[in-house]
Parts: sequence; structure tokens; C-alpha cells
Amino acid sequence: MKTTFVATGDSFITRRIPEHYPGRDVLQELLMKHDVRFNNLEITCHEDAGYPAAFSGGTWAMADPAVLDDLKALGFNLFNTANNHASDFSHGGLLETIRNLKKRGLVYAGTGKNMAEASKAVYLDTAECRVALIGITSDFHDSDLAGEQGPVMAGRPGVNGMRVNRVCHVTEDYLGVLRSLVKETNMNSYEEYGVKLGYVNPAPADTLSMAGMRFCLDERNYIEEKPAKADLERTVLEIQEAGRQADYVMVSIHTHGGSYEDYANPPEFLEVFAKACIDAGADVILGHGPHELRAVEVYKGKPIFYSLGNFIFQTETVDRQPAEAYSNKGLPVTMKVGEYMDRRSDGGKRGYGILPPVWFSVIPSWTMENGTVTQIRLYPVTLGRELPRSRRGFPRLTEDDGILEHLQKLSSIYGTRIEIQDHVGIIRL
Repeated sequence: MKTTFVATGDSFITRRIPEHYPGRDVLQELLMKHDVRFNNLEITCHEDAGYPAAFSGGTWAMADPAVLDDLKALGFNLFNTANNHASDFSHGGLLETIRNLKKRGLVYAGTGKNMAEASKAVYLDTAECRVALIGITSDFHDSDLAGEQGPVMAGRPGVNGMRVNRVCHVTEDYLGVLRSLVKETNMNSYEEYGVKLGYVNPAPADTLSMAGMRFCLDERNYIEEKPAKADLERTVLEIQEAGRQADYVMVSIHTHGGSYEDYANPPEFLEVFAKACIDAGADVILGHGPHELRAVEVYKGKPIFYSLGNFIFQTETVDRQPAEAYSNKGLPVTMKVGEYMDRRSDGGKRGYGILPPVWFSVIPSWTMENGTVTQIRLYPVTLGRELPRSRRGFPRLTEDDGILEHLQKLSSIYGTRIEIQDHVGIIRL
């Protein structure tokens, strides 16, 4: 039983994919050689369904539903929809995106009309096997989280979210200052009143609460981040169930978390989550979210792609933005969206456009045979940073070994060896 897989990172797609843009045919040929072809759909696909959410993922993400036809034509047959843009247009936009995916017979995971739907594994049947996908995101506003279905009330549409428990460990000197500050300003009075009324759960006895953060005494200063127990347990149970129903289980995790001073390194909670998923029976972890590459680790013979970077990236060519986008920048709501993007980026002097790692990535390809991965191939991709934004953001395969060398360096801390042969990265297992 042999099955081939290929995966790509974020598709923040806001324009139709031209039929024969330079490099498209070669890219499509690569994708179509595989049985399972995964993509992270980081856009809502509808025509003004719902309302712009008060909190967006950054740019309110909406595209013509026809982009789904383009992605399907390019070859993709499996999608993650759990990410920080899924609820940019509230429940209406999320549910209409789902409707448009179903209308086209596309298999997706990570969102639903309640938590049971959003967190369940979905299945893709290939010629040789059945593959399961679970989609989840650690980046979402509280209002984006799907709600559990109750016995007397419906659940809430939203994303399958993985909350992160963060505790700041500090030395006695710092903890003493924080205690004094809390006492002098009475900043916790609202939280304490909520605890008194029973609406707010009290902080653990060994921690200090301050402005929504938790602090505890330690011998050094650092932040501890762990997946929330309930969300990890829900995922583990779904992996185990998917393992009963499918030959292979894939987990897609969307997360931006980490140190923004060294954004390429994955956060602690992502490492914990990924390894717990493999311990539960997952065969591969597909990370995405930070819009740049992160390391590849092989754990118990299973690959963890901490971030696959961008595949399609077109944030500046959205068709329109809500009033909040303009008011947040002190700009008139009558301004055209192109000018708004110029103002936001200070004429291209700041933002994603000046960050080189945003504009290259890799496409991993691997084969599963009798439950084992024997080799992973990594194809470097460029998104054309040098092009004007009217044409930038579509992927092309490239022979730039510098991309692979960059990933070599990132992955070396996990003991992962990437050979470069004929402009392709190879990981031998």
C-alpha cells in the first residue's frame, strides 16, 4: 500500500489564478503526481456574506468563491480552514465559505457550525488508502472559537481552537514589584469581583494575576507556554478515532506564536502539541501561520513541518476593507483600498513586503508505504517579491539552493539532515 503526499503552506489568495502564468504548468504537474494534495486555505470565500468582525486576523480576508475552483484546478483535494482569518466576516462569512467548499465537493477540516463539526477528522479516499485530516488553530479571537453542542442549546459556528496556557515565571525581586503594583493600582478589582460573583474562575493559588497574565515564583525569568489540556485531549481523542477509520492521519496546525525577535523558531507549545499528536497516532504534522518557513523535525519516524511558509500571498490586493480598517489608521473611510494599502505600508517601506522570508517557501513531498515514511523531498518555491503587488504572490518552483540552505540551518537544531541534490532538498529516514 503506497500513497504519495504533497503539502503547501498558507494560501492568502485574493485574485484568480491565471491559467498560464509563468511557472504554473510545472507547479501543477508536480502537485498532480501525488495522491494527497494539501493546502491551508487562509481566506474566506463568499460575496459579502455575514458582517466584518470587530477583530480580524490583520487584513479582513475575503475573496471571490471562484478562487476555490482555481485551487481545485491546480490540483488540491484537501484543505485546512482553521486559522485566524476564518471568522473575519463573523459567522455568516465562515458558514458561507463552508457552503462554497461543499458545493465544489472539496474536503476540508477545522471549521464548522459547532465544535463537534469543527474538530472532527475528515476523510479523503485515494486509490490505495484512506487519509484523515484534523485542522486546528492556536490563533483566534475568543469569539472565533466554535462552541460545543449542548442538550438544550445549539453550538456556535467557529474554528477548532487550541488555547495556550501562558505563565510568566519570575524571580522574587520581580514578583515583589508586581505584587506591589497590583496592590497600589487595584488593577485586579474587576477580576476579583467577578470571582466573588462566580463569573470568573479564581487564579491558581501559586500564581499572581495581572492584566490577564499569570505570574509565579521561580529561580529565573521565562514564559512557559503549554497547550490547554481540554483542547489537547479533544485532539488526541480525534486522532485515535481517525486511526480506527483511516490508514493515515494528518494534523494541520495554524500558529503564529513564538518569539517575534526570532520568529523562525517554533514556540514551546507547538513542539509539545506536535509530539503529543504523533504519540497519539498521527503520521504527519503540517504547520503554517507565521508566513515563513520553520524547521522540519522527524519524531519517531514521523515528520513535523513546524511551518511550510506561504504558498500564495496576496494580502494587499483584497477587493475592499471595512470601515474599522481605515479608522484604525486614522484614514477616511472613503479612501480606495489600494491607497489604504500604500498608507499602511508607508509606500512599501514596512510590512510583509520588506521581509524576504515571507516570499519563499518549500513544498514537501513524501511517500507512505505500510505506515512508514522512507524519504521526504523539498521543492523550493518563490513568490516573486521583486514583482509589483499586482503580480506578486503567485508561487513558482525555483532552483534557488539558498532556500534549502536556510531550511537546513533551521532544522539542524532538531538533528534533521537535509541533503541538496539537483536543487531539491532530501531528508532520508
